[in-house]
Amino acid sequence: MFGHRCDGKKVKHLNIIDKAEPFFMPQRIDAVNYTTVKVPCEKLDEFIARERRNGVSYNYMHVVIATLVRVLYTKPKLNRFIMRGSIYQRNYISVSMDIKKKLEEEGEDITLKFMFTGKESLPEIKEIVDKEIALNTQEGTVHKTTKTAGKLVKLPDFMFRWAMALFRFLDRHGMLTKGLVSASPFHTSCFLTNLKSIKIGHIYHHLYNFGTTSMFVSMGKEKMEPYVENNKELKIGKFLNLGMSLDERIADGFYMGKCLKLCNDILANPDSLLVSMPDDGTIPKKLVRKNKRKQKKLKKANEKKLKKIKPLKNKEKHNARMNKILLKRNKADLSTNEENINN
Repeated sequence: MFGHRCDGKKVKHLNIIDKAEPFFMPQRIDAVNYTTVKVPCEKLDEFIARERRNGVSYNYMHVVIATLVRVLYTKPKLNRFIMRGSIYQRNYISVSMDIKKKLEEEGEDITLKFMFTGKESLPEIKEIVDKEIALNTQEGTVHKTTKTAGKLVKLPDFMFRWAMALFRFLDRHGMLTKGLVSASPFHTSCFLTNLKSIKIGHIYHHLYNFGTTSMFVSMGKEKMEPYVENNKELKIGKFLNLGMSLDERIADGFYMGKCLKLCNDILANPDSLLVSMPDDGTIPKKLVRKNKRKQKKLKKANEKKLKKIKPLKNKEKHNARMNKILLKRNKADLSTNEENINN
């Protein structure tokens, strides 16, 4: 209450635009932007195959969750949310995910919420995710979110409507209890849907006005797509597409662009996820990309090729020089011809 919440701290000393945007766009659905992150699967497949030979079984979902956690930890503005026109910095990093106990039409849906500090390595994140899924997909187990929702569903419709109105009021004024916030999958850093598991492509999911989620990520089934390598050769490769929905009010476009670039860089080098993060929230440069030397060599080679191609001015000078040489030769030939005629 009065700007205090159990799940976040109010951000102060904002610039004019950041302060005003939540009042121009009061609802989260008003401020949603959509983008696609296209991930080449070659390095991911090599990494997963190598780790599997070493006895550790990762999948795309583990790598994507670990990447999201790392980006949220390194770029803290992405872990903000808007409530009643105020911007809050979330106290934790979490990823919510809806899964089915059985891949059947009548299979029970449960929504899990994985909690992280942000410093975890990929093996630690895999352990947290697998443990939570295994615990809640066993027969006879009831997740805490399902328990809370089950009590509300038993109410008559008009009382259910009143209860939800009360929860929204308490949430807007920071009076929702810590237990309800921890049980709610809508009070999370990021909501992830794994559409790859049901073999369909990615989508652009809307953001919920209820709760505090500012980012929704949809992971689709990988597919073969054409691409141009080094701006020269057309090839076919396997890509994993991530559909992202982001609340534009939490950070400016430049910051969001840096977040997306970091996401691409980490997925391009999944080995960096095997190392835990330092306390200061930075990513060591050596962990972002290991192929920088190769890139520098390619850059130098391209620069040399460009140097060989002479610009138009040099071509004009060259042509003028050649014309002078030809004129001299013609004059010399004419003089020799005249001497021969005289003789």
